[in-house]
Amino acid sequence: QVRLVESGGGLVQAGGSLRLSCAASGSIVKVKAMGWYRQAPGKRRDLVATVTTGGRTNYGDSVKGRFTISRDNAENTVYLQMNSLKPEDTAVYYCYVDVFLDDYWGQGTQVTVSS
Repeated sequence: QVRLVESGGGLVQAGGSLRLSCAASGSIVKVKAMGWYRQAPGKRRDLVATVTTGGRTNYGDSVKGRFTISRDNAENTVYLQMNSLKPEDTAVYYCYVDVFLDDYWGQGTQVTVSS
């Protein structure tokens, strides 16, 4: 079993910054990728950013240039630096890990951006 522990969410004013962290632990043999998705009320879960073990990143269009994903492979930890936050970034942010044969999701952390 794999466990994901997320931290760093909260309330911030528009234009501010937050940093999310997610640590994966448990029966992890090899990680293909880690990343973040988000889901606002009444909307589908959308890609925020992903990063592979090799360092390849992929970002959702709405966060390009504002968010940066990074990863500590040795610690199976992924970070999301979020700058220039907008009210439309308000959502529950979910961490995930792809371990080739399966993927696992965290419980989610709330990010609220006030205008």
